[in-house]
Amino acid sequence: FGRPAGQSTKESIALTELPAQGQRTYESILNGGPFAHDKDGMVFGNRERQLPTARRGHYREYTVETPGSRDRGARRIVCAGERRAPDACWFTADHYASFQRIVP
Repeated sequence: FGRPAGQSTKESIALTELPAQGQRTYESILNGGPFAHDKDGMVFGNRERQLPTARRGHYREYTVETPGSRDRGARRIVCAGERRAPDACWFTADHYASFQRIVP
């Protein structure tokens, strides 16, 4: 039934391997915006426990646009630490079911 908590965070993805929309979102994170969605930059609770355990407010999530989707879609980047200088960021293409650590 699923994978152990944190297992999927061991995989990584190069920034250049992200979809173009993900690369743009990552760049916006480092620049402090702009963001297309009100929920971008909001606290990510890590309820799925796929990322390392941290205090509430440590993680923030950002939408990665999905072409053709009528809503925010399933793709996100979640970053840890400071907003403009995150300690680490992860990409999920399946709405938090799995994550890949972004390697700049």
